[in-house]
Amino acid sequence: MSTGLDIENEYLRRHPVAAAEQLESLPTSTLEELVTELDPDALTAVLDYLSPIKALRVFHALDYKARLRLLEGAAPRLAVTLLGQLPDEEREALLAELGGASRDDLERLLSFPEDSAGRLMDYSFLGAQADMTVSEVLRRLRDSGIRGARSLFVVTPEARLEGRVDIQDLALAEASDAVSDYMEPVPETVTTRTGREDLVDLLEFSRRDSVPVVDHDHRLMGVVRYRSLFHAIEDVATADMQKMVGVSAEERALSAPLFSIKRRLPWLHINLLTAFLAASVVGLFENLIAQFTALAVLLPVVAGQSGNAGAQALAVTMRGLALKEIGIRQWRRVLVKEVAVGLSNGLALALTCGLAVYLWSDTLGLGLVIGVAMIMSMLAAGIAGALVPIILTRLGQDPATASSIILTTITDVAGFFSFLGTAMLLAFML
Repeated sequence: MSTGLDIENEYLRRHPVAAAEQLESLPTSTLEELVTELDPDALTAVLDYLSPIKALRVFHALDYKARLRLLEGAAPRLAVTLLGQLPDEEREALLAELGGASRDDLERLLSFPEDSAGRLMDYSFLGAQADMTVSEVLRRLRDSGIRGARSLFVVTPEARLEGRVDIQDLALAEASDAVSDYMEPVPETVTTRTGREDLVDLLEFSRRDSVPVVDHDHRLMGVVRYRSLFHAIEDVATADMQKMVGVSAEERALSAPLFSIKRRLPWLHINLLTAFLAASVVGLFENLIAQFTALAVLLPVVAGQSGNAGAQALAVTMRGLALKEIGIRQWRRVLVKEVAVGLSNGLALALTCGLAVYLWSDTLGLGLVIGVAMIMSMLAAGIAGALVPIILTRLGQDPATASSIILTTITDVAGFFSFLGTAMLLAFML
């Protein structure tokens, strides 16, 4: 069959696979000129066999009414592929013009869970076929405009995933060689519902630049590229940093003041309650502090050191949970490690701090009190930093949201109680 206007609507309907091969080989300018005269209903069957990039070019060549007509009659996979490549504004405008049932169905199909493969996948990929020559694939790759990809996926004419081929291998191959000569199997595939953590594990294990996303028929829907996953991890990490100090993940540096106040104020009230809890511990030893005023001077030292130690243990544990280096089942190993670290650091700081306080106050008892309190508070901080995020994860809660507040309360109470309680027991030496 010749190219151009010889392709008739009836041929498109009866032989969509062959017609797709012809359209795929056409230059963009010829393609755009040709499809404007074709029936959108006939094109719908053909677009399902085109690469997503070429299908989008055909879609853009149509007028607005033809686009809506095509989306109304398209299979869900094709409609999602086309809409997924559009800018947000254009996609929302098209969905708003569709009929109620079609719009609701497509919005449901496009609403993938947060941090899932469906949210992270790239619809703009090029699928090669095993019987193509190297020169054909490289020409299509140049025409697609894709940059940064190191591999291509091989699909059947029905878009079912067959294998993977390295672009560098194609670049060094003979132009007449078949793609099948360089095809490798693809043991790792995901669905649109696969979570970010599983994607991280898969890409780390396979050491590939991308992983294919397939539907229930093993048809290629999109590609999750390493760079997209890296940016998603970076976004989550920075959001967790904000949530750990009671700041909404949605807040930005230039957010409106009212937005920031509404997001921060509830957490500040929670912090206020925990501060009163810590202050009540100090109130139990009010008479002791009045008798030995040096205790009030040294109280922030113990609380500050235990808070820092707890934050260190918390950060390491949360990172291990986020990167799946540890699971809930490893809580004993994590606890033993942090107890050892807390005890060792506590002994070292007890010697340093005890000696400094003794030289400052010329009171052996005060140096002994802060030394013992430093060991106890550092030990409590390590335990809390290790267990709080693990317990919250076990309860199905986000450890980034509440860990910091709970940890601060525990370290403050433990620091105040260990210091003032030890001072009360050793009051005869002060």
